[in-house]
Amino acid sequence: MSFSQHVHSPRPTDQHQPPLWPGSGVEHPSLEEAYEACRLETQHWAKTYYLGSLLMPPEKRRAIWAIYVWCRRTDELVDSSDANTMAPSQLHQRLNRWEERTRRLFAGEVNDAQDMALWDTLQRYPQDIHPYLEMIAGQRMDVDRKRYETFEQLKLYCYRVAGTVGLMSQRVMGLDNAFCSAPWSQCPDPTNCAVALGIASQLTNILRDVGEDRGRGRIYIPQDELARFNYTEAELMAGVINEPWRALMKFQVQRAREWFHRSELGIRWLCQDARWPVWTSLRLYRGILGVIEDNGYDVFSCRAYVPRLQKLLNLSVSFLLAQSR
Repeated sequence: MSFSQHVHSPRPTDQHQPPLWPGSGVEHPSLEEAYEACRLETQHWAKTYYLGSLLMPPEKRRAIWAIYVWCRRTDELVDSSDANTMAPSQLHQRLNRWEERTRRLFAGEVNDAQDMALWDTLQRYPQDIHPYLEMIAGQRMDVDRKRYETFEQLKLYCYRVAGTVGLMSQRVMGLDNAFCSAPWSQCPDPTNCAVALGIASQLTNILRDVGEDRGRGRIYIPQDELARFNYTEAELMAGVINEPWRALMKFQVQRAREWFHRSELGIRWLCQDARWPVWTSLRLYRGILGVIEDNGYDVFSCRAYVPRLQKLLNLSVSFLLAQSR
């Protein structure tokens, strides 16, 4: 969930033109059923993200669910169990078909309930297709490479697979009217803040999932940083936890926190109904970094997650932060 470049009023549903649904004899779900399918999928696969979305007004939360589901479906094209058995050429063909389907969706062609929900979201909160194509490009990076030499290379990947989520959802979030009247010198670029939150979240994912990713033969921590801290790839694949590993992870955690800090600068300018959920999601996701530290940087045998009580406490703190400017 991220920030908006413009204050935007949703378009009423009755202004929508009915989408093209290929084929015949297909029982179309209602729009409510389409959004409910997205809600259930978000609730199942993204519990922290879902909790934040529940703090938004109904229309905005439904839009966020629709966007999340498209992103998850995109990610599953290369990360699902069946994808692990496919050749790179097959995965690229799969992504090509998905890109073409996405282009047709933006033109109004709907194939299933999840498409219907996203199509409706695009009518209410118009946006460009570019972030969606960039996310697909990020999945292509996962097909083509399993190592990153430098952080600059990794940052491009993080932007494509997660920073773009900020761009997709920025119209949904909206900006407070105070943003438009404030001196530009006092206002951060809301797009940069949106992208920063996505990058911070993806860096957190990478650190949390080191153990899981090695099973797929993937190492996202930059190769030059492994070398700088005298920690070898062989040690990572073996799950060795030693002083070089702890020093390396401390550095990685600090960098992720810096990206979260960059994103904070824009939250004060969000529409009031978006500040609480964004603060909640940011703080809960950033909390994963603290759990990684508490686990002694063991991301090989312990999956870091924020306990339920801490989530509830964060709701109160985030609410107070959302009231201040």
